Amino acid sequence: MLEEVERWLADRSWSAADRPLDQLLERKRAAGTTVSVVLPALDEEATVGAIVEVIRRELIEGLPVPLVDELVVVDSGSTDRTAAVAAKAGARVVHRDEILPRIPALPGKGEVLWRSLLATTGDVVCFVDADLRDFSSVFVSGIVGPLLTDPDVQFVKAMYDRPLGDTPGQGGRVTELVARPLLNLHWPQLAGFVQPLGGEYAVRRSLLERLPFPVGYGVELGLLVDALHTVGLNALAQVDVGVRLHRHQDGQALGRMAAAIYRTAQVRLSRGHLVRPELTQFERGPDGFVPRTYPVDTEERPPMAGIKEYATRRSVA
Repeated sequence: MLEEVERWLADRSWSAADRPLDQLLERKRAAGTTVSVVLPALDEEATVGAIVEVIRRELIEGLPVPLVDELVVVDSGSTDRTAAVAAKAGARVVHRDEILPRIPALPGKGEVLWRSLLATTGDVVCFVDADLRDFSSVFVSGIVGPLLTDPDVQFVKAMYDRPLGDTPGQGGRVTELVARPLLNLHWPQLAGFVQPLGGEYAVRRSLLERLPFPVGYGVELGLLVDALHTVGLNALAQVDVGVRLHRHQDGQALGRMAAAIYRTAQVRLSRGHLVRPELTQFERGPDGFVPRTYPVDTEERPPMAGIKEYATRRSVA
């Protein structure tokens, strides 16, 4: 490991317990910083309501001054009751297609995160996946904390244990098989991140609006790499928030995720184009193995600062 990374681990890796909630509220009130929490959601009716309820109860309504000023669920086309459940629990629900309608929406998580910048106003934007179980509010307060207490920090990732079923430490298979090798080989400054692909992270809006967003699964790796090049390692940090329990995807879905992440890395290495942006996988049918070919996400959205609707809103504000 680079000496620079060893120093970073000592200086920029914390536990959520290092910053008590009352300290965060005091700093937030003194600085006048506003915080938006965004949950990207696609068919998450089983979990999204409980997450919203915890955030509202512990970080909004149960405090003398809210830590979270804005709680938004961006629905990316759910066919279940995700939107209704989230709204009933107290979130403001916005459909992906209602945000920036002049640009047709593309499928993918990164697309939703990019559009959420136009649906929120907070100085700090905190992303939380909507499939978490046994959710704790420290997933929000922990990663927002450094941004409220240290002006030099601009991007904070959550770190946690990821069990696979009853087996501890075996979650995050794409992280270990694809993302971590890529980062160690090509961006060794980022080798200290425990969960580089984790969906829970908080970022200053002033940085997010300057970054391009891969529209699909590559968004977490893309944002992390681009943030490193934009603001430097010392502006990045991570906070231990405990254990992350969520719905795990099957092996084929993980394969498609891995392909998108590899493509995101390739673009950042060469700024070139994939020769064949497709992935063929095999499923057993009644007559043997059947090939299924899927497109690999190749689209990226430009920095939000260059979108006229966003620039207009910012100038008015």
